Amino acid sequence: MLSKRLWQLIRLSRRLWVRTTLIALLGVVAALTAAALDPIMPVALADRIGEDAVMPILNVLASSMLAVTTFSLSVMVSAHRAASAQVTPRSHRLLLEDTTTQTVLATFLGAFVFALVSIILFRAGLHAGSAPVVVFLFTVLVVALVVLAILRWIDHLSRLGSMDETIGQVAARARTTLKRTRAAPSLGARPLPGPAAIPDGAEPVPAPRGGYVQFVDMAGLSAVARDVEAEIHVTAAPGEFLVEGAPLAWVYPAGRAPADAIRPAFEIGPVRSFDQDARFALVVLSEIASRALSPGLNDPGTAIDVIGRLERLLAECGPADDEVRYPALFAPTIRADDLVEDAFGAIARDGAGMVEVMRRLIKALNTLRTGADAGFAQAADRMTMRALAHAELALALDEDKAALKALAHG
Repeated sequence: MLSKRLWQLIRLSRRLWVRTTLIALLGVVAALTAAALDPIMPVALADRIGEDAVMPILNVLASSMLAVTTFSLSVMVSAHRAASAQVTPRSHRLLLEDTTTQTVLATFLGAFVFALVSIILFRAGLHAGSAPVVVFLFTVLVVALVVLAILRWIDHLSRLGSMDETIGQVAARARTTLKRTRAAPSLGARPLPGPAAIPDGAEPVPAPRGGYVQFVDMAGLSAVARDVEAEIHVTAAPGEFLVEGAPLAWVYPAGRAPADAIRPAFEIGPVRSFDQDARFALVVLSEIASRALSPGLNDPGTAIDVIGRLERLLAECGPADDEVRYPALFAPTIRADDLVEDAFGAIARDGAGMVEVMRRLIKALNTLRTGADAGFAQAADRMTMRALAHAELALALDEDKAALKALAHG
């Protein structure tokens, strides 16, 4: 289970400016390295590679990388807008964290800043002696990074913002989050069946602001509970929407742990996050299918593709692990019914009038019904009945209705 600090570092690493800054710092590193290596640098090499050998390359980088970065940003924005319009607006948040796009743009922008900083240092007279040799070596490294970035960018542009690529990225993130959730369906705590299970006399911890719970640091909460010898009943799981003052958790016995010691374990933001919220990842995939089934797009093929991906995700995620890692904590359990509902509920409703979509949906549910996981089997059985009920109302031909029933009961 990730700690909140590690989670924040991971989120920070997904920011474009972080990678850009790391590459731009090569200019400063080159200056410091030049000063350190000056006493041991061969004189012949310093005489051969001077400022005249480095400055033309730096000028080319400074003049070209800014234009390349601007063009690449415009392409990225256009691709993200297309994905938001054709796939789902929620996919935009995931595309912003695309590591390939971030690395390429950071390389281009970082190379521009590196060249600019190096030129400034040369013009200021701070690069003397053997410094041009060191700057030249760093410049060659930056040029190599730029060439590799261009090759990756050319390959990536052919897929950026496309339906298949966006669905694939959402499915990949859903798989990671779903496996983590099935490994700890109660976030490693003891299952909390519902508010009625909270002991009488427990003290609520109010939320400092409204929004969605994006992350819960269970290890941090466990440390607090262990220090004060109390139980903490978490009621605001990742993905839960809260208003200011709503309870995040309950402490029993009351008065053992101050609210200020518990609130930092909860990260609350304006939107849902993929990191701990497996249900959100499935909802986004389901939204893609629902949008494809809308009259404006009328693309049942995409819906069928999404159903297949959802089938694989749920069938391959494995049985839930009931291991309790934090015995002093209680948290709600993500049930198989919740996952099946988020994955297929909207598709069963919106695709009820298309027999090809319903046929694929019934086949996917049959896979879960005959699987080894009893929870998924029961949830899929109930979803099958709902799908047949929707189809009964939406389909015009009795022949299609009979075929779906035979497929479900065959």
